[in-house]
Order: sequence, then structure tokens, then C-alpha cells
Amino acid sequence: MSAEPHHTLPPVRLHSDAELAREALGAPLFARAVRLARWAGPGTRVEVGGELAAAQLPEAAAALGLEPADEDAAVYASQAWRVAVDTGLVEVTEPEEDTGDAAGAAEADAEASAYGSAAPGEDLALVTGGAPGEVLDLWLAALETVLADAAVPDLDELVDALDTGGEIDFGRLDWNPQREADFLDAVLANLYLLTVAEGGAGEGAVSLPVLAASMVVPDGMGEPTDEVLEQVSDAMMRLDDQFRQLEPIGLVEFRPVDEDLMAETSDEDLAAGPSGAPAGDDEDVSRYGMVRLTPLGLYGIRARMLEAGVEAPAIGELAGKGADALLDTVSRFPESAAQAEIEQWLAGRELPAAVAELLAAARGDDEGAPLRRLRCQQALATAGPEAEPAVRAVLDDAELGGLARVWLAERGVGDVPAPDAEMVFWLTVDTIAAQLAADGETEELPLLIASLTAHHSGFFEQAWRVEHPATAYVLEAMGRLHPDRKAAKEARKAAFKARSRQG
Repeated sequence: MSAEPHHTLPPVRLHSDAELAREALGAPLFARAVRLARWAGPGTRVEVGGELAAAQLPEAAAALGLEPADEDAAVYASQAWRVAVDTGLVEVTEPEEDTGDAAGAAEADAEASAYGSAAPGEDLALVTGGAPGEVLDLWLAALETVLADAAVPDLDELVDALDTGGEIDFGRLDWNPQREADFLDAVLANLYLLTVAEGGAGEGAVSLPVLAASMVVPDGMGEPTDEVLEQVSDAMMRLDDQFRQLEPIGLVEFRPVDEDLMAETSDEDLAAGPSGAPAGDDEDVSRYGMVRLTPLGLYGIRARMLEAGVEAPAIGELAGKGADALLDTVSRFPESAAQAEIEQWLAGRELPAAVAELLAAARGDDEGAPLRRLRCQQALATAGPEAEPAVRAVLDDAELGGLARVWLAERGVGDVPAPDAEMVFWLTVDTIAAQLAADGETEELPLLIASLTAHHSGFFEQAWRVEHPATAYVLEAMGRLHPDRKAAKEARKAAFKARSRQG
């Protein structure tokens, strides 16, 4: 899968390897490949390239329980055989090249030499006796075969494009294999992102018009032009065909575009989606096609992204690492994902020691420190009374004392010393710096700023003296965001003084 390296995606919550392996074994196409691997034997004949001989396809289809009258039976058998060979479930011996020495051979021997043989491969034993990870490796190999097939245009179009020399005229067909493979990779990456992003589809499905538009419509474009809508419609039709091929391997759950709808609707209306449908009319939306990555699909696309050098974290990966790695990493996560990761990290540790480790990791005057302290505070929010000794131990710490007082006060703990003015101002700057780092200048931030400064008369007269690396930066943000114009002006003056003081 082609992708930009070092790009970090939101973390995904994966099912266990055991659950995913069961899903893999239950995927229809993979299950068929396993059945054909068990069926393969001394009498199985294969052609050059490992393809099952055409005369054997009816027998293979019967082994899969397919009805002879089913016109797609041979196609299903051929595809399952290809998956079985590519994954190592079947081992094939291809026919030897004809050297011309067979002229005097018996006709039966000549016929036999035209075919190779097949037998169950060593990897077939992994299906029942392998670890879940080994089963998933087999499934990933099967996925690669299916993705390669899905990137190839319809065979009828290829036949129509044959030139007089019997070769495919790629120019007439306007088909570039690498471009098609890259397009499908990008589609799946977008679907993955739409699934795992904060506020994204989650366990829900994504409509085909939305997914197609994410591939075609330029960023920042307002009303799409007719040309762009036509491109979206073309992309939808490509995706409709590709997702039909990807569903049997268990990658997606897919509802195709309604064929009656395609007959009734123009390209522009099809690409625009159900714009005239009543809000919440899920049935109408689904007629335009709906797709959802299965839990197995999330695992598969993430595995391919990791191989391509993309940072695609999964919740739970940090459970065995230290608190410094935890806080540094979850600082880049959306809040809900950070909370889930923190909970898994805490679950395997003795709470008093874990809290002490978190507090130690939250210290620092680097640019990321305020957000680390915010995530530390988030981690401590669920901690019970057994965390109190570790929290009390940092009451006199310049960087953590304010955080500790807030935690203790929220639990109604007595005998908590009041913070001095210097600590109050420092904590205010640190809190706003953390919020800016976490979410940027949100609509809620001006209210937080007004609330924090309203409790301190002459706040900006003192704030510029705060010994915090982010003081000037925070005051400048306050000057832009404070809802009170007079206070905003005072913040800008204070920011100037802070900059001058820092030199």
C-alpha cells in the first residue's frame, strides 16, 4: 500500500487476534480456498501459472457445494483456487515446458505432460493448528490476491480492447495497473480514516457518494462542477464493482448501489447523493451504496499501512511501555482515544506506583509538557483513594502542585494547603497552553479563558511575569480570544511585556 511515511493516523480499537482469526476463517472466499486445498490431490490438474485446468472447474465447484446450474460456480471455484495457491494452502507443480521430445510418446502420456499437479500445502495445517497470528498472516496473503484482482478492470472490457496482434491495447482502455492499485489503496485509506477519526463513522457505514467525493472533489471546493460530479459518479461505479469483490474476503460489509436507482438517475444526481431525501431517511441514503470496514478489515488495512511506513496506532499498544511513552503518545490522540489507552495502561499496574510514575512523566518545561500534564490529569480523574499518597507527595512541586491540589479538592480531601498566587498564575497559563495544544482555538476556549481570569483581579498585570515557557504564547492567544474587549487589550499588552522580558 503506497502511503506517505511518518504520517500518524488516529488510533484504532482492534479485536483480539483470536477473534480476528475466527472472522478470517469464516470469510466466504477464504473458507472456499481452504476447502479446495483439502480437496486437491494426485488427480488435480493445473495449467501454466498454477491455474486449475478448465475441465476440473466443475469438480472443484462441486467440492465447494456449488450447484452446477450456477453460472458463477466456475468463477467462484477459480478465484478460490487462486487464493489457495497464492497463500500456500496449495502447492502446485506446473507442467514442464514442451521440448519437442514427446513426438513418439503415447497419447495418454502426452496429455498428462500438458498439465501439472497439486497437493495440499504445508500452510494448510496452520488453519486448524496454527496460532491466531499465523491464521491472520494467511488471510493477509489472501487479501493481497483479492486486492490485485479488484484493481483489474472487467474482463469483457479487456477482451474488447484486444488489438489485431492479440495483445491488450492499454492506451485504448486507458488502464494503468499501478494507477488503479494506487487508487484502490487510497480509497481504503480514506475509508479507514473516516472510520477511526474522532466523530467519524465508527462502527457505522460510509455512503458511497461520500467516499467517492473524498477521492475526487478538491479540498476547499464549494459547489462541485458538472465535470467533478461526473468524476464522482465514475468513481462510485468503480467502487461499487471493487467492493463487491472485496466483501467475500471479509474486508468490508457492502450494500451495492441500487440497480433501479442507476436506471432512474443521471450521473450528476447519482454523484450528488440523496440531496432531496428527507433528513434521516436511512433507507434512501443506502440506495446509493453503503460500505463499512469490518473489524477484520480494520486489522487488514492497518497492517498494510504499517508495512508502507504509516504510523497507524492501535489502542492497547502502550500497555507495556513506561508512563513517559504513554503521555507523549496519547498527547497526539483525540481525547476519547487517549482515555481508552490510559485505562488499558492503568489496568495492568498497581495504582499507587502507576500514579507516581505518571506524575514524574508529566514534569518538564518543553513544548509538549502542558499537554502531558493535561493527559496526566485525565488519567488521575478515574483514580481512587489509593492514589492520594502519590498525589500528596507532589504538593510542593512547582509544576505539579496545582494539579495535585485540584485533584484533592475535587475529592473533598481536607488539610490541603492553599496555593500561593504564583502557583495559581502558573497553573492558569499551563492549562490554557495545554488546551491550545490539544484542540487549538476552539469555540469553548474563550469561555475557559474568561472563567480562569475572572477570579483574579489584575490578572494581566501579574500574568506576564509568570515563569512558564508558554507565557507569552498564551497571553497572545488570550488577546485574540478573550470575549471582553478591554481584557483582550490588556492581554495583548501583557503578551508584549512577556516577549520583551524573554528577550
